[in-house]
Amino acid sequence: MEYFSLTEIVGYLASLVVLLSFLMKDVIKLRMVNIVGCLLFVAYGVFLGFSIPIILTNVAIATINLVFLIKAKRQTKQSDTSA
Repeated sequence: MEYFSLTEIVGYLASLVVLLSFLMKDVIKLRMVNIVGCLLFVAYGVFLGFSIPIILTNVAIATINLVFLIKAKRQTKQSDTSA
């Protein structure tokens, strides 16, 4: 009986988390869960022996999600102070 390696487990978990993020109706939650999935994919890329395409793509996606989360938080603060 073969067992999954840690690398495979992280890869499958990353795929599952990213997939689940797209089921979120709330965009903020979607981005937060997607960031977790991206970070898992970065770990997966490292475990694969530093797979640069996997690492760079997911760092970029996580960064984009983070930028949009920061913008959303600022907009929420501005709308709270103007009300």
